[in-house]
Amino acid sequence: MLAQEYKNHINGKWVVSRSGKTFSSRNPANGELIGTLQLSDAQDVNDAVDAAQNAFEKWRKYPAPKRAELIYRVSEVLRARKQEMGELLTREMGKVLPEALGDVQEAIDMAMYMAGEGRRLNGMLVPSELPSKWAMAVRDPLGVVAAITPWNFPIAIPAWKMFPALVCGNTVVWKPASDTPVLAERMIEIYEEAGFPPGVVNLITGSGGVVGDCLVAHPKVRLVTFTGSTDIGRAVSIQAAQNLKRVSLEMGGKNAIMVMDDADIDLAIEGIVWSAFGTSGQRCTACSRIIVHEAIKKELVDKLAARVSKLRLGDGLLATTEVGPVINNKAAQKIHEYTEIAKQEGATVLIGGDYATDGELAKGSFYQPTIFDNVLPTMRVAQEEIFGPSLSVISCNSLEQAIEYNNHTNFGLSASLYTSDVNRAFEAMRDVTTGLLYINAGTIGSEVQLPFGGTRGTGNGHREGGGPVVLDTFCEWKTIYVDYSGRLQRAQIDTDTLAGKIK
Repeated sequence: MLAQEYKNHINGKWVVSRSGKTFSSRNPANGELIGTLQLSDAQDVNDAVDAAQNAFEKWRKYPAPKRAELIYRVSEVLRARKQEMGELLTREMGKVLPEALGDVQEAIDMAMYMAGEGRRLNGMLVPSELPSKWAMAVRDPLGVVAAITPWNFPIAIPAWKMFPALVCGNTVVWKPASDTPVLAERMIEIYEEAGFPPGVVNLITGSGGVVGDCLVAHPKVRLVTFTGSTDIGRAVSIQAAQNLKRVSLEMGGKNAIMVMDDADIDLAIEGIVWSAFGTSGQRCTACSRIIVHEAIKKELVDKLAARVSKLRLGDGLLATTEVGPVINNKAAQKIHEYTEIAKQEGATVLIGGDYATDGELAKGSFYQPTIFDNVLPTMRVAQEEIFGPSLSVISCNSLEQAIEYNNHTNFGLSASLYTSDVNRAFEAMRDVTTGLLYINAGTIGSEVQLPFGGTRGTGNGHREGGGPVVLDTFCEWKTIYVDYSGRLQRAQIDTDTLAGKIK
């Protein structure tokens, strides 16, 4: 059976690219062709942005509770298709089915949360310093939002960006990752079924170097929300700044789990395995460093190596699989390059350290779960994002040293501390400089009702993933004064008149 050819979605219609070119999406576990997509060009981007701009004036005046109802309908349709979408996610992206279903569930949760915000969108009401005067601030939408999303959470991360953008009254042009575009196509079908008006949500597939760059540079795009590598995020920020465009960046991580000598070692190991090797290490919050107290290092490393050596690799749709493929062969090659770098720097490969090519694994992009021992905190494998199933073990002699090592990277997304001492826990809560911190849990597991994001090279200060603060990314603040005194009141200098009025 031939794989389906998918089209762009512009102004409520499915259309082929003006370029006349296509590209394919394949299953990283076995090379299966998932679909053929439009390889869009600058003209397609212009068409999509124009459609979003034309739809904006009407959409921003659509009552926010009504916008929220459409988002809630998306959650209902997505819930009904959760199994179907999860299986497609596993086929196109590679993560094991339980994780894929979790990806879909996070989008459902985000839709329900943001639908609730449609009946709040809280502003500010404060007392004026003058009599008979009303002072308040309200939220205004920005306009056209360009959402450039990654492949590792192809349903959840677009939900983080698009639902708050839409509930605030913005229109969207979505450029999904080229490794997972079929999932985006299916999501747009759900938006259609939910009843979104033409032009409010538009989809353009193609390369980041063409479609992404055109969106970032387009003068009608008011905000670019991007999740991806720090290098690309930096380039996006520089390019957008030339047009005074807003940018929200979520980028890399080099996350650590700190394990103290009073920790529950078995609990810590479970958290480490899940955080380091879940999604094959392809999460921005994945644990890539263990900073372990020297008093318990041997026990922890021995138990961890024994546990990781038993992890089962394979197609994520198989119930026996615990670790799926990495996204493509290029990613596997990058991971292996870091294995060689680690060896050259003096680290010891405790387990793994090579491509996984046994039997059916040879058809896909698999890499062995890998643990590096004897890693110094200054080594490249302890400082640079690998984005794969690679874990470095670093020894420390105190909580203070562990926190120092944790904070000493160019990234600041997520961190974790295992300890049974409440005082140590609160020290870490005070001194760890990451955007997320977990106590006695791994480095992954954010929830939609709280902000998600990091410090330093992980982002530019905005927060996504949930909580009311995410709305600030997608809104302008408008301050409004209503004077019903019937006379001119000169704020801040009319003190005598004010005193006379009060007497």
